[in-house]
Parts: sequence; C-alpha cells; structure tokens
Amino acid sequence: MSSKPLDYENLNENVKKCQYAVRGELYLRASQLQKEGKKIIFTNVGNPHALGQKPLTFPRQVIALCQAPFLLDDPNVGQLFPADAIAKAKHYLSLNSGGLGAYSDSRGIPGVRKEIADFIERRDGYPSDPEHIFLTDGASKGIMQILHTIIRGPNDGVLVPVPQYPLYSATISLYGGSLVPYYLEETADWGLDINDLRQSIEQARQNGITVRAMVIINPGNPTGQCLSEQNLRQIIQFCYEEILVLLGDEVYQQNIYQDEHPFISARKVLFDMGPPISKELQLVSFHTVSKGYWGECGQRGGYFEMTNIPPKSVEEIYKVASISLSPNVPAQIFLGLLANPPKPGDISYEQFARESKGILESLRRRAHIMTDGFNSCKNVVCNFTEGAMYSFPQIQLPPGAIDAAKKLEKAPDVFYCLKLLEATGISTVPGSGFGQKEGVFHLRTTILPAEQEMPSIMASFKKFNDAFMARYE
Repeated sequence: MSSKPLDYENLNENVKKCQYAVRGELYLRASQLQKEGKKIIFTNVGNPHALGQKPLTFPRQVIALCQAPFLLDDPNVGQLFPADAIAKAKHYLSLNSGGLGAYSDSRGIPGVRKEIADFIERRDGYPSDPEHIFLTDGASKGIMQILHTIIRGPNDGVLVPVPQYPLYSATISLYGGSLVPYYLEETADWGLDINDLRQSIEQARQNGITVRAMVIINPGNPTGQCLSEQNLRQIIQFCYEEILVLLGDEVYQQNIYQDEHPFISARKVLFDMGPPISKELQLVSFHTVSKGYWGECGQRGGYFEMTNIPPKSVEEIYKVASISLSPNVPAQIFLGLLANPPKPGDISYEQFARESKGILESLRRRAHIMTDGFNSCKNVVCNFTEGAMYSFPQIQLPPGAIDAAKKLEKAPDVFYCLKLLEATGISTVPGSGFGQKEGVFHLRTTILPAEQEMPSIMASFKKFNDAFMARYE
C-alpha cells in the first residue's frame, strides 16, 4: 500500500523538528506512573490551580453570572451574589451582542480592549490605543501569531534568551525560522550583558541570518530574574540601533517576590527615553490571566499591545486574527476584570485584596523555602527567584552520573530528573529543554506546590539528591 499524507515520513518537517520540553519525556513518564498509582507532584508547568491555588472569588462570581444570565432575572440573585458582581456581569453582557455564546470582534470586545488600554495607561503613565490591542487565547497564541508574522523563512532569526521558555524555540522551528541565542549569566543573577548580545547578532549575520526580532522574558522564565530599568534601556537602545522589533513577554508582571527589583514594563521605559526612539522602535508586549495571583490557565485569556507598528501591518495582523473569527469570549471577561478589578469602596474590594495579597505573600515565602532548600543540597546551587513562578537550580553532576546517562543514551539532566521522578514523584523539566551552556546542567520546578507541603517536598528532594550524589561520585 502506498504511503499516506499523514504517515510520519510524510509530515511537515518543521512539525517534526518542533520540541516542547515542558510536556516532553518527563511529563509523559510522570503521567504513566500516575496511571500506575504513584503520587505525582507536577511541578513541570506553571499551572497554579492544579497545585491547589484557589480561584479569586469576585472574577468567578462575575463569570458565573455571565455564563448563566438567567440568574440575573432571579429575584433572589442579590442573596447569592454581591451587587458589584451583578453590576459587572450586566456591564460585560452589554458589550457583546449575544453574550458569551456569540463571537466577538476578531481583536476582542472593544469595551474590554478599552479597559486594558486604561490599565496600561495607569501602569505606565502613557496613553494606550485600544485599536492596537488584540485579545488572544492565552498569551502563547499571541506570541505565535506575531512570530508567524515576523518569520519569512529559514534565514530570518529571532534573538531569544537562553535559558528560554521552549514556546519560543518550538514556535520558531514550527514556522521555519532560526533561533539566535543570547546567554544570560547565571553568576550575575541571570543578568544580561549587552556585549554578548552584540556577539550573538554578529555571529548570526556571519552565518547568513537576518535577525529581525529580540525576545525578552521579564520576569524571567525559567530563571526568575527581574530586568532593571538600566538593562531595559540598554536592550531598547540595542534594538533601535539594530532595527529589531522587541517582543516583551511580561506575563509574570504580578509575580514579584522582592522589593529591590520591581517590575517595569518595556513600554514605560521606551516612552521615558523620549524621541526619536519612543516614536520609532517597534514593540509588542504580552500579558495574560494565566499567571500572577489569577492563575486562570484553563481560561486561556491573553492580549498583546503593539507600539509603533504601521497601520498597514496592523491590518495584516487583523486579517490573520480574523481567520479564527473570535478569541475565547469568557476569557475576554477575565481580561477585563484583570484590567479593571474591584476598587477601594466597592463591596467586593476587601475580599479581593485579601485573597490576591495572600496568594502573593505565600508565593514569596515559597520562593525562599525552595531556594534555601536547593542550596542546602550537595552539588546544587540556586539563585533566588526574584519573580515569575520557577526555580532553576544548577545540578553539578559527577562524572559517574554523566557516564551512566550516556550508556542509556540520555542527556545527563534528563537522567537525573527521571531518577528524581521515580524516587520521589516530583515531576520537573530538565534544563536542556530550556537551553544551557555546554557541560552545565539544571532543572526547572515551579514554586507552586501548597506552602504547607513545601518543606516535605524539599526534604524529599534533598534525601534523593544527596543519595544520588553519593552513589555516582
């Protein structure tokens, strides 16, 4: 029988080259062990609610009323829902003809985009245009859409930080482009050296690559660092000089666990720098309801905002967005609530503030517990998680472990993480899935397990690690 189009050998080669470590070999093995009855702690992905984080009450009340609008006609609705949640639900239902079951504009509901524009203005101190904001099914879809727009072929390159979130390497492969790595310096708290950036772009050009964009992840994933204003100014100046579009992945902007390095948006720094840069540098910024104290990953709500993108280019991006007709409408309501949450004096404000503050304070404590726990282990070194949701410890593997991994045809950090999974049930992601310097090994774990479980998880890790090191040294 002749081969068929969807036989493996006939698939698009870009699909086969695409790798996504967060749901790779370790995750598949963890899922198999779970089916066999082993307790698994899935720390491989930033999925807060799956690890016990409770949803914020007010947004869920609003979305419940929007999903079941007949409740608004019930005379007892005021006994079940606060008045401000009822008012918000009516507001959002009025913005989209047909409610949540109807398509919206392909860019998202105009009224929600206006709320996001107002949020951006309050955050940065500069006006934002709702016409340049597109709502998407999670930030990932927006990132993929913009990369698809930028990459024209294999000679187009995108500067990506290493270690990097594998969404970028996978998407660049899928669209047939070239990833151009720039390395973050672990010994400098995962800082960025502008000279390394220049070397990376020069090397790419010598190899025939046209570098068209630069990605920053701030706060960092998997590294957890927060970029300083000085670093952002250097990056913006660099992109301006090299004529690159800057892609600002800022989905963890609420997840800050120290006071020395607050989150500052690339957009704010760009406008602070003034003309000509502020009027010429092309910037696309991304945000989501999946992270922060919201953690609403399953809702799939995100947006991107474009700065200094020509109107004709915006029209083309709109055309491509229109192919999918509409982003997820319930998620758009969550985005509106993220941008316009309860305010002081509102009935639900105190509860909303108490819940969101409690989540962030607990995450800050968990960041310290995990960092201290890793640094108490033999041959493990870990920088503090300044922001985001992850620890990225370096595992200094002995030669015996590296040799054992080679015999099994495994990367050394994959070998270590598999042994960790089998012994403890802790599911992590090997550092090789994010990129790392040659001969250096890491793993990524979230800081999301319940705070009361964190000490026992770290004790279990330490017991495994120290036994592993003793065995292979």
